[in-house]
Amino acid sequence: MKVVVHPSRLGGTLRVPASKSVMQRACAAALIRKGETILFHPGHSADDEAAISVIVALGATVQRQNDKLHIVSKGLVAERPLQIDCGESGLGIRMFTPIAACLSQPVTLTGRGSLQRRPMDFFNEVLPQLGVVVRTTNGRLPIDVEGPLVPASIEIDGTLSSQFLTGLLFAFAVSGAKNVSITVKGLVSKPYIDLTLAVLRSFGLPCPENRGYEVFHFSTMDPMSGNNNGTGEDGADAPVRSAIHRPALGSPLLYTVESDWSSASFLLVAGALAGPIHVQGLDLQSYQSDRALLQVLDEAGVSYAVDAKGIVVHPSEIKPFVFDATDCPDLFPPLVALAAYAQGTSIIKGAHRLQHKESNRAQTLQQEFAKMGVGIQSIDDSLVIEGGGVVQGANVSSCDDHRIAMALAVAALRANGSTTISGAEAISKSYPSFFADLSLLGASVSLPDLN
Repeated sequence: MKVVVHPSRLGGTLRVPASKSVMQRACAAALIRKGETILFHPGHSADDEAAISVIVALGATVQRQNDKLHIVSKGLVAERPLQIDCGESGLGIRMFTPIAACLSQPVTLTGRGSLQRRPMDFFNEVLPQLGVVVRTTNGRLPIDVEGPLVPASIEIDGTLSSQFLTGLLFAFAVSGAKNVSITVKGLVSKPYIDLTLAVLRSFGLPCPENRGYEVFHFSTMDPMSGNNNGTGEDGADAPVRSAIHRPALGSPLLYTVESDWSSASFLLVAGALAGPIHVQGLDLQSYQSDRALLQVLDEAGVSYAVDAKGIVVHPSEIKPFVFDATDCPDLFPPLVALAAYAQGTSIIKGAHRLQHKESNRAQTLQQEFAKMGVGIQSIDDSLVIEGGGVVQGANVSSCDDHRIAMALAVAALRANGSTTISGAEAISKSYPSFFADLSLLGASVSLPDLN
């Protein structure tokens, strides 16, 4: 699908869709918890739908009721060998593989698109230490696992992605881990582990003590008491967030999926380039790492104001900035769009985190933004973006990467001439209504599939 974005001025108010990072974790927690769960403000992205299909395959029943999901689970259930499709979700395959390994029946996990190219050697190295038989295809999908997984004290590499640790934390919670620890070397994206721990606590599941993001220790304390959470840097000693409502015995657990800072980052940058717009629904105290975008907006001199309902962003003269995105690599695409309009050279550090995404994002950002006249160099572990020039409308491609498609669209809002984005349907992975929402804010967008 090709979408044409014309130079535009934006205005209006928009509520940010649900976070797929939170939504997928909440689906996993609802499956593991047993009983009834009602998820309010659920996500509708392709990754969210994949997570729903996985928990149904693993024994849950799910019903959509307006803007909520009703989930009933008896725990992990599989009466025969299963084949599970995680779609194109990196979090999905990394989280649900250890969970599925808690079953004694064989489970095959598959995926589509770029997920088939992502390395899965982690499971070959770690799961056998926990009693799981694992087979991959030269370190790629599909993955065959046969458990049951038996929790034990292990050491893992955390430098590729924190999502592998998230999967193990859920699996240990399923398996009733006691007096065992997961030691992690070089953990990246620590805020996403904070998010995982917060979801475990919210659903009353066994939650480890976070010892400085290096050791996660499961004790024998009652998970509902909160006494096993420790007082580490994850904020585990903070009160339970308002999104969770503790149920009475036999009542459903009510959980509201918070809005997505990753999706909001594109809207906030769009507001800085072509606003003003009012972005609503964001939790300013969220564990989502992409909340760090506000730090960049401050450094870049973007004018914005926080009110009771959200964030109002005004068009601004963009200053060059330096930012380390190691723990929030999904910010690279919107920040490149922002840096393209800065009056000078901006530097975004942590580019090694971009290799195993839907595309090799460092290369893709360089390639596609070059078509718009934006010079980007890859130096050491950073992208160096030369701002201050004229950003030209051009024929560009998403390269089947949802965040590339959205970054190009945002940059196009203030470009000299129209921009045609091929492969724009990639947005369905995380933000299916992105182009429609831009239109609601006043952007001139040609949507061939809606004509």
